[in-house]
Amino acid sequence: MTDLEAALRGAVRGEVGFDVTSRALTTMDASNYRRVPLGVVAPWDADDVAAVLEVCRERGVPVVARGGGTSIAGQATGTGVVLDFTRHMNRLVSVDPETRTAVVQPGLVLDRLQEAAAPHGLRFGPDPSTHSRCTLGGMIGNNACGSHSVAWGTTADSVRELTVLTARGRRLRLGRDWAGAPEGLRELVDGDLARLRTGFPALPRRISGYALDALLPERGADVARSFCGSEGTLGVLTEAVVRLVEAPRARALAVLGYADESGAAEAAAGLLPLGPLTVEGMAVDLVPSSDGLPRGGAWLFVETGGDTEAEARARAEAVVRAADVVDALVVTDPAGQRALWRIREDASGTATRMPAGTSGTGAGGGAEAWPGWEDCAVPPARLGAYLRDFRALLTSHGLRGTPYGHFGDGCIHVRIDFDLLSEAGVARFRRFSQELADVVVAHGGSLSGEHGDGQARAELLPRMYGEETVALFERAKGVWDPDDLLNPGMLVRPAPLDANLRFSVLPREPVDVVFGYPADGGDFSAAVRRCVGVAKCRTTSVTGPGVMCPSFRATGDEEHSTRGRARLLHEMLAGELVTDGWRSTEVRDALDLCLSCKGCRSDCPVEVDMATYKAEFLHHHYAGRRRPAAHYAMGWLPVWLRWAARTRAAPVVNALASVRPLAAVAKRLGGIAAERELPRLAGETFSAWWRGRRPAPGPSGELVVLWPDTFTEHLSPSVGRAAVRVLEAAGLRVVLPPTLRGRAVGDGASRSATALSKVRRGRVCCGLTYVSTGQLDRARAVLCRTLDLMAPVLETRAPVVVLEPSCAAALRTDLPELLHDDPRAARLAARVVTFAEALERHAPDWTPPAVDRPVTGQTHCHQHAVLGDAADRRLREAAGLTGELSGGCCGLAGNFGFEDGHYEVSAACAEDRLLPAVREAPDGAVVLADGFSCRTQLEQLAGVRGRHLAEVLAEGLARE
Repeated sequence: MTDLEAALRGAVRGEVGFDVTSRALTTMDASNYRRVPLGVVAPWDADDVAAVLEVCRERGVPVVARGGGTSIAGQATGTGVVLDFTRHMNRLVSVDPETRTAVVQPGLVLDRLQEAAAPHGLRFGPDPSTHSRCTLGGMIGNNACGSHSVAWGTTADSVRELTVLTARGRRLRLGRDWAGAPEGLRELVDGDLARLRTGFPALPRRISGYALDALLPERGADVARSFCGSEGTLGVLTEAVVRLVEAPRARALAVLGYADESGAAEAAAGLLPLGPLTVEGMAVDLVPSSDGLPRGGAWLFVETGGDTEAEARARAEAVVRAADVVDALVVTDPAGQRALWRIREDASGTATRMPAGTSGTGAGGGAEAWPGWEDCAVPPARLGAYLRDFRALLTSHGLRGTPYGHFGDGCIHVRIDFDLLSEAGVARFRRFSQELADVVVAHGGSLSGEHGDGQARAELLPRMYGEETVALFERAKGVWDPDDLLNPGMLVRPAPLDANLRFSVLPREPVDVVFGYPADGGDFSAAVRRCVGVAKCRTTSVTGPGVMCPSFRATGDEEHSTRGRARLLHEMLAGELVTDGWRSTEVRDALDLCLSCKGCRSDCPVEVDMATYKAEFLHHHYAGRRRPAAHYAMGWLPVWLRWAARTRAAPVVNALASVRPLAAVAKRLGGIAAERELPRLAGETFSAWWRGRRPAPGPSGELVVLWPDTFTEHLSPSVGRAAVRVLEAAGLRVVLPPTLRGRAVGDGASRSATALSKVRRGRVCCGLTYVSTGQLDRARAVLCRTLDLMAPVLETRAPVVVLEPSCAAALRTDLPELLHDDPRAARLAARVVTFAEALERHAPDWTPPAVDRPVTGQTHCHQHAVLGDAADRRLREAAGLTGELSGGCCGLAGNFGFEDGHYEVSAACAEDRLLPAVREAPDGAVVLADGFSCRTQLEQLAGVRGRHLAEVLAEGLARE
């Protein structure tokens, strides 16, 4: 233990982490920069903060305050001690509806404040797109704004008083009329009044530099306001009194379509006199699909408010009438508004992945784009001209970027496809940054309009303010922090903007991996680079169909978030902190609680696929070594179940499993959690039932191949039987896959079922259990055998119907990514359809039975992430099954919830969304759960029987 670590442990009550994992999790924020800290402290209270400052000051160790770690410019990273306020100093102290104020601690997430204020008809005005995970302390440090700043201003406009600790341990309470000002600050201001009155651009979004002009006597000498945006360089915030505003009772959203980005930008300033709440802009190249949006190549999102829905709509329609638009849409439905806003809020992540073939030279064909010039701001009336100059500068450097953001405030966000991997690319990054700074200044703008200067822009502040004003900033820093202890290198005396780039430590040669990573050019490093740190995975609650990240919501630990795991993989590739590569125990432990739910594959704005990364890591980590018992017990589950079926041992196995001492021994040997009950094996497998059934008389519809997945085959064959009943009732000809290699199917084009219906039991397998446990060599072998068996099916046009969502997802994604060198893999993946998709596409005229009951339950996480559930929704509606299924993950997640040591997290995940949804369901509701894991979790934790949609429809047919 180092002297510093020992001193901190003796001085504070909160956690002190100098271990590899704690440090690795805080090497980066959401910027291009990386710094390795000495350690991390999660202070318990202000006394802990004071103790940390004293210990570090005595040793000359820098201190960096960190909230959600979503800073764009590098200011939440440092080489000394990082203060993590999110663990303990995260309370909402009070809300006072009478004075419309709240008292908050720095680690409080903005959404928690909004939830507490909402019952009083109040809200905090600023609302960055990261509102579900950014903290009030970080917002004050960066003077955050958000989409409603045209109505409610910046964070500085919402601050009343701040309680801070200086680097030398003074506790100050900052406010107006010089309240809390450190000694020497007033003298500094009085000595340079002329510069403070004339040297600062008059902009709604001028965030760059120190806000020393807030200390002018005519502006109330507001020390608290001046402190906002100081990026943790002047003092450490421990508590804040913030102002709340009255929230409109109703809102409407006018989406205005324009021919192009310039048209939208030119129009934005003209809408401000109408008093909108937001004027946000984005172009078509940031929208994955323009479905639901009005016609156009760019859009303004203009929100209006009112006491009633009619009043809000009237104001939105007035905006439409005043705007010269190609097309427009007014939405008052809250769900519809949320869906549209989600497009805008995800833009900061979506913009980091551009279409292949761009001009950058990074991996993936130039598809990567990065922050660095994320939020320049100009006067709103100058925005159109500025964007034209900006686009021209991009073109001259051979770069591409996709501007979007707060058009009403003249503040533009953009990710640019800089090549930050090569020396030439980094040099171009520097030249472009210098030239763009000059363009911004020429338009009367600010280098930062929201996210602060940090390392990304501080070096260029002299171009905006001049050398003398920057020297004044340095003197102000000296007044507050004479020892330069707090976040050194930010705002004043900064490091070069092209130093400490986080990509510089990554390997330049491709890493030898098993998966193909087609979206990343086959480069595992590029896959890991996907995580840009916007931290949507750190959201503590999700609404609607969202899934990501259940293990973070269960534990609250960064280590168990998608971002945290990506950071550890980054450090593993870097080899500086995590030095043992694929053998790393730190990475293994962080991935251990990953449920492989695949939620991040869809919910993460940049589609980080942690389930695949986990499988890849486990493959390498255990290569040539003994694996955990659960990998053999559950990874090889298809083999064990097949043996039990062949030997007709299911009754014996079930009998033995019912004897508690024997079951306990079996679970201990198999690495299975003692709290779990072992599922019962079916007395008759689905295939055995199929061979003995009497086929339906000559259905005339299309041929479909029903996939006998392991769970349907051995554990819940009733699902398979029900599916056959429904598919045949819909007029489809159902067959099972072949088991003999090379069995021909007609002439290779026939849709006849003859050859398929004469073969014996199916032994195809999606390889899911091998993939989830990282046994990728075995998975490839199983999938190769499957492709051989499915060859005759691929010669027909028959779809492959997969009832188990996790197996369907494995065939859709894992199969082509594992066997990326076998063209048959992509062909089979393209054939896979869900039960509902099969009925919708291949029996479109069939009418399902009228079940007419409410439903509850949860959309399978793999279905949400990979397959989609639109067809399921339509099928449920047609059958009279009313109500919505919740999002989230059931927590069992295949082998995860059965593994020893995972039970508590598994149960917590179920309590997040699934179990409350079932408890709150109306009487008579059908509990839908298409996944075997989901049904097992419901049975074991709630004593509730969940049913596959096929079972519900089959019962409906039986009643007709």
